[in-house]
Amino acid sequence: MARSKQPSASPVIGTVKGPGENGNQYVFITADNRQVKIGEFVYYTVDLADIPSAQILGKISDRRLIDHLPDRIFADPDINPEAIAALVGFAHPNPEIYEVTVDVVGHFHPALGFMNPRIAPDPGAKVCLADDESLRQIINKKQPKEVGSAEIGSLLLRPGGRVPVTLDVKELVSTHMAILAGTGSGKSYTAGVLIEELLSPYNRAAVLIFDPHGEYGTLADMRGHPSFASDDGYSPEVKLLTPDDIRIRMSSLDYYDILTLLPDMSDRQQAILNKAFSLLGKHKFGEHRWDVQDLISACYESDRTTDDEGNEKTGSSAPALEWKLGKLERSDYFHRMEHLAPKDLFAPGQVTVLQMNEISQEEQQVICAAVLRQSYQARINTAKDKISADDENYLPYPVFILIEEAHRFAPANEPARCKQVLRTILSEGRKFGMGVGLITQRPGKLDSDVLSQCMSQFLMRIVNPVDQDSLKYGVEAAGRDLLKELPSLTKGQVIVSGACVNTPVLCQVRKRLTKHGGETMNAPEAWLSHFQGHRQQARQLEKAAPASTGKKAETFSGVSIE
Repeated sequence: MARSKQPSASPVIGTVKGPGENGNQYVFITADNRQVKIGEFVYYTVDLADIPSAQILGKISDRRLIDHLPDRIFADPDINPEAIAALVGFAHPNPEIYEVTVDVVGHFHPALGFMNPRIAPDPGAKVCLADDESLRQIINKKQPKEVGSAEIGSLLLRPGGRVPVTLDVKELVSTHMAILAGTGSGKSYTAGVLIEELLSPYNRAAVLIFDPHGEYGTLADMRGHPSFASDDGYSPEVKLLTPDDIRIRMSSLDYYDILTLLPDMSDRQQAILNKAFSLLGKHKFGEHRWDVQDLISACYESDRTTDDEGNEKTGSSAPALEWKLGKLERSDYFHRMEHLAPKDLFAPGQVTVLQMNEISQEEQQVICAAVLRQSYQARINTAKDKISADDENYLPYPVFILIEEAHRFAPANEPARCKQVLRTILSEGRKFGMGVGLITQRPGKLDSDVLSQCMSQFLMRIVNPVDQDSLKYGVEAAGRDLLKELPSLTKGQVIVSGACVNTPVLCQVRKRLTKHGGETMNAPEAWLSHFQGHRQQARQLEKAAPASTGKKAETFSGVSIE
């Protein structure tokens, strides 16, 4: 909003009174209550050294009523306050006066973004409502349908889709993102919209989703959907991997992965297992692939001791470890040869969904850690030309990984196998083209170091005070003025902030093109349907009962009783 005179479409809504509580605020006076909504964009005009008539954008952060009709007039609900005011000679159409606080955002520079001139408006300066066209240009780093854009909805305070909210995908996936929301506020729905945008013809991203609840299977609707088709024949590929399809090669696990999968271990058993891993590294296997039996043999070798007479004997730890490792050998998800390699999981224009709803928490942790670790190493080795195109780990393009229920994989105050891997990727992955998105309904339970690395945030309705407090320290970009709005947001309303937009905004998420897979089951409808089904079955049994008995068959819980 620079170098432009005040447009006729931008109405004056108030007059500056003076500075606010801090140097980045000012207050203005208005009688127009409808225009001064929290989060609304306004501006004043000032002459700068290099920009005459620069429009300094601001965001309304507070308002309070400072003058109105006497309270006694409002005491009786049967009396019209305006009629009484007219009787005493007060006929002003807007008797209420409001003092509105504005946080200065700055004037917009196309190359540098928003720049705060640190010049307070003079008392008496006119405050205008920012027009839709200007907001379309300055809020969004990208415009709809541009390469690298993601249109997730529209500005909440400008209904009817007048101002689309379009994210910068480059910043979104490279600097990491987090969707933080309470139960039922629409976080999975919003994630689905983001995935649709990432798989659009103007992005064609390589995406992997860790799906603990099986909510993202409906993304398969993108196959052949006309909204995702392109003139060059592009159509997104959706690969759904059920628990029966998930296989992790045993030799891709490390000592701590195995430790996570085994029952409680004594200190000696842990020491023997650690030594066994060292021995496995010295043995030569085909392409360095070993299985549980190789690990058990290494445990026996590590547990051998020599007595005073020079005779070797095996301690008690190896047999105990063999028994515990037997559980791992019976697992459906860890094999000697079968493996989900990075080449199987990623491809431009493809989203792969790992549905882990039937897998135990410990196994989910290890599977996630192994996939993250190998994918990250694949990006590093490919970027450094350490592997060739025929290698299963060859990834010559950036990738994006979305983790649902992130507080399970990186909990705040307890150990987890994925936590350290995630910390490493979030701090170093940007250099190698590996982005991560975290989704959680309990931000207070998510590790603060992990959350603080997500430079783009999507904040939805959160009522829990602990979760709200965690955002004040882990999410800096949103601003406290918008964080106050979290409890009042309704389903599908989201605060978008951080690197993917020029300034934090209140957004109404658009309608999904694919079906949402995270709908809550309607219990009353299910009960009613089940009851009616039993009633119909009972009637059929009654009709089929032999007429010679002369009795009617009664049913209770589906069982016929004579």
